[in-house]
Amino acid sequence: MNRFLILLLALLPGCGSPLHKDSNDASRPSAFYVAPDGNDAWSGRQFTPNRRKTDGPLATLRRALEIIRERRQQNGLARSQPVTIFIRGGSYFLREPLILKPEYSGITLAAYQAEKPVLSGGRRIEGWKEVAFRGRKMWTADIPEASQGKWLFHELWVNGKRAVRARHPNKGYLSVEGLFEGTPRWEEGHSRFRFRPGDLKSSSTVSNNSEVVVMNRWVESRLPIFMVDDAERSVSFVKRSVFELAGGDLYYLEGALEWLDESGEWFCDQQAGSLYYLPRPGERLDQIEAIAPVLIQLIRLEGQPKAGQFVERVTFRGLTFSHSEWYFSLGFEAGKNKPQVSPAPKAEVGGFAQAAVGVPGAVWGEGARGCVFDHCSFSNLGSYGLELAAGCQSNQISHCEFSDLAAGGLKIGETAIREEAAEQTRANEISDCHIHDGGKLFHSAIGIWIGQSADNRIVHNLIHDFYYTGISVGWTWGYGKSLATNNTVEFNHVHHIGVKSSGDGPILSDMGGIYTLGIESGTVIRNNLWHDIAALRYGGWGIYFDEGSSGILAENNLAYRTTHGGFHQHYGATNIVRNNIFAFARDHQIQRTRPEAHISFNFETNIVYFDSGKLLEGDWSGENYKIDWNLYFDARPGVKPETFSLGPGTWERWRERGHDTNSILVDPLFVAPQQNDFRLQSNSPAFKLGFNPIDLSHVGVRDAVR
Repeated sequence: MNRFLILLLALLPGCGSPLHKDSNDASRPSAFYVAPDGNDAWSGRQFTPNRRKTDGPLATLRRALEIIRERRQQNGLARSQPVTIFIRGGSYFLREPLILKPEYSGITLAAYQAEKPVLSGGRRIEGWKEVAFRGRKMWTADIPEASQGKWLFHELWVNGKRAVRARHPNKGYLSVEGLFEGTPRWEEGHSRFRFRPGDLKSSSTVSNNSEVVVMNRWVESRLPIFMVDDAERSVSFVKRSVFELAGGDLYYLEGALEWLDESGEWFCDQQAGSLYYLPRPGERLDQIEAIAPVLIQLIRLEGQPKAGQFVERVTFRGLTFSHSEWYFSLGFEAGKNKPQVSPAPKAEVGGFAQAAVGVPGAVWGEGARGCVFDHCSFSNLGSYGLELAAGCQSNQISHCEFSDLAAGGLKIGETAIREEAAEQTRANEISDCHIHDGGKLFHSAIGIWIGQSADNRIVHNLIHDFYYTGISVGWTWGYGKSLATNNTVEFNHVHHIGVKSSGDGPILSDMGGIYTLGIESGTVIRNNLWHDIAALRYGGWGIYFDEGSSGILAENNLAYRTTHGGFHQHYGATNIVRNNIFAFARDHQIQRTRPEAHISFNFETNIVYFDSGKLLEGDWSGENYKIDWNLYFDARPGVKPETFSLGPGTWERWRERGHDTNSILVDPLFVAPQQNDFRLQSNSPAFKLGFNPIDLSHVGVRDAVR
């Protein structure tokens, strides 16, 4: 090999670096190493300890960041000069959140080679022993901090798997029998209800840190039990539900010793400082790794956008973030846009008015610009995974997995409208991420939530198994000011929303594969696949334009197997819904709720295919909507056009009003709709209407993140 080629290879990125070659390279001024067997007294310039154990990697990320800050201060190193902290595989239990401020701009925190470092906000629980309880063997450990009120947690992970806080019933749900009093408004909740005979009874451990989790409308309320009255079958709480409850609302019970009756469940006796766990089959006492959360957040990117100071070009690559927990603080009140003020000195509120929006991200940023999360995992978390709040712009989250989440996956933006451009969150991209198995504690949480934020790209993600909405965009109810404009939602695969793939649910109502709010001029929802979306009482839609949704284009989407329709617009203006396929909704296919003085939407060149329910639902009075050039087909045997289940009157009268004058009622000739193959055969009559084939072969994650 000649000298020129040797020199060229040496200059190529990565050649000879420890990411690709196992050699200590202390000559690289931009690389530091952290390892479980490291020492913070060492230099951090070598990825393994030397033979004499006098130098090697550091033990903590905090020390690595301190060294970088010191070097930049002493040597005048510019923030633009890249610095990488390579992290060896293993678990790193953080004592406090790792805070990255503007002086850390330009650094990379990366897994070393293919190793799997875990940044944990939890703590291992040691000293387990076996005891007998009610004829069953279980394991117990002492937690003196619990009895002192210093360590309270609602989650536990055993051998890498979430354990279940002692619950009744173990599967399924109970239902509210009735209420003892009404409320002045539906937005005001209850602090007690009547339960059905046999569902609940008073005991010494019920009402001692135990809770009722009740689902109502589109939210859950977590209500600590104050008292159970067996005689009147009433349970009262120290908090009140988010909204007015109703008979038939689902609930379950959590956190009492007598409900500890199934493998994989746990209970913490806070007064005694004792933790109990019923082991799963195959688990051994001498091999248990139990981790409970201590920290609310693991990483904080703390810029000051109002002052023009930003955390820039920070990259996280190949890291796992685990074991956080957030829970309600003292005096908690929740509202849509600002805290509600209780009209009387009632109990505190036990939840959020929508989307579990106040639950923070385990990784949180403000004033973060040009930062990257690449091939990271956000798993086993007691909150949302990642939150980019005020002033976060042009960040990229790609090829990441979000799983086993107490709340949702990602939050982008805020509920508040920022007037200054530097404080607004915009132009972020979430791509090729797998976001699943969320809403474990906060059931109304969302896969991807976009608040008052513009110009974001949500592309090629796989989202599934949430009790509420998959993707939500916007946070303005009605036609007021909104910053959620020009967002792009493309090539996402979203399924099992409301009902999980395990069959659990639905437990909430009023949801969608995608849900929008307010004026969203320039927002595009294109080439997405939405399916298996179910709501409890009402509102399991594929595409859901809620209050004030305006200026949105929805095209080339496929939505099937929904409970309440492929498309619903509550109210809004100038939306375009074209060239979509809506199939196999259970109750009705298309819904419009509120007539207004302006054009609500243009619904054209769509295919609607169904075998149950009716075509249209809601209020189709007035003529302020445009609907034409569509193909409708009722696939039930024997249905003829003259008996077509339209909804608001006959097909003939509908066309006399000027609607669907060019639409047709024929079989679109899908390849195999019962097998979810909605490709059109070459002789499909839909082509004569101008329908363009929808190619969803590249929908979802583009490589092996699944």
